[in-house]
Amino acid sequence: MKVNKGILFVLLGAGCFGFTPIFAELGFGYGYSLGQINIVQMAISFLLLWSFTLIKRSSFKGLNKKNILQLMMTGCFIGLTSIFYYGAMQYLPASLAIILMFQFVWIGIILEWIFSKIKPAPVTILSIVIILIGVFFASNIMNGEIQGLPFKGFLFGILSAFTYAGFIFFSGKIAVNVDSWTRTSLMATGSALLVFVVFMREIPTVVPLDGHLLMASAGASLFGAVIPPLFFAVGAPLVPGGIANILTSIELPVAIVSASLILSEAITPLQWLGTAIILAAIVLNELGTNLFKIRKDLKG
Repeated sequence: MKVNKGILFVLLGAGCFGFTPIFAELGFGYGYSLGQINIVQMAISFLLLWSFTLIKRSSFKGLNKKNILQLMMTGCFIGLTSIFYYGAMQYLPASLAIILMFQFVWIGIILEWIFSKIKPAPVTILSIVIILIGVFFASNIMNGEIQGLPFKGFLFGILSAFTYAGFIFFSGKIAVNVDSWTRTSLMATGSALLVFVVFMREIPTVVPLDGHLLMASAGASLFGAVIPPLFFAVGAPLVPGGIANILTSIELPVAIVSASLILSEAITPLQWLGTAIILAAIVLNELGTNLFKIRKDLKG
């Protein structure tokens, strides 16, 4: 039951993260900068999470100087992902930014292999290959021109993949016995501090808050820096890191469907095919892993 609960929370967290491109594009459309969107987003996340944590009187049991610092550093991965991901969308089509960020799938498996010494099972490797094929179709890259696009956009996109993979990996390893609300609030603290330092010069430009900036940043905050970290804090410790990376692939189908329904973007048949392939790969990984364990137990 613990594994099933973990899978559900990771899927929900990743699914919510799939809505963030909509709010980022909305903010850029209103003329706000990368720094302004990130500053307000992280400020809202910090205030919301600590308010809920204190109102719920969440436990601080198990915290010490070492894991407080570790949790805040893990939160820095959230802030970096937001900066790099939104930054990539400033220079590249959203579909290309998404496909670059989605390289976190194989990066996360490598992190698990390096740090946890867990070699990926054959079915996991197969699932990764299928997911990347699905990402290729779902991102609609074949219908877009990539020549002449700024290198900075590609760099931001691939950096967002590394930082997102790092967040998923470490969020399932650090202070797992500490209350989920407390863990997430400390991560939000680290994320907010990093963003405030990086965009220190732009902090005065967000006051007084404009309604459009508040709306775009609040949406990005809720779906990018509040719900996903909270759900990952609950679910990631209950599933292996490699499996968590596979599960978070649900983000891309969510991003595509939400873009279609909310932004009225045209979705091609190839994109729907890619979405179906990704979902099939997630199912294959889960069923294949369980079948492998059953066969191993029977032989034993």
